[in-house]
Amino acid sequence: MSEFVTHATDANFEHDVLQSPMPVLVDFWGEWCGPCKAIAPMLDQLAVAYAGRLKIAKVELDKNQKTAIACGVRSAPTLLLFKGGKVQATQIGMVSKAQLAAMVDRVL
Repeated sequence: MSEFVTHATDANFEHDVLQSPMPVLVDFWGEWCGPCKAIAPMLDQLAVAYAGRLKIAKVELDKNQKTAIACGVRSAPTLLLFKGGKVQATQIGMVSKAQLAAMVDRVL
């Protein structure tokens, strides 16, 4: 995992994501999820490419069910792009790095 990717939890989600001064792309993932593992390297690359403009956080579903439920997450991977504490874009399931970058670019 890249040094630019953080882990958000039920305890710090409000502070680290909802109150973040910059947009945050949140990856809701599970250890048991194959597509989640496949998308992880793309998120690392995006974290480096957008450093200083976008924060990327990962939320492990099994350990942070309160946050997942509050965000309406029903499957993995689910990616939610927050800006100003509100969801601006959603992507469910496996996509390409280019598709993720396009989603981010629309919000930035």
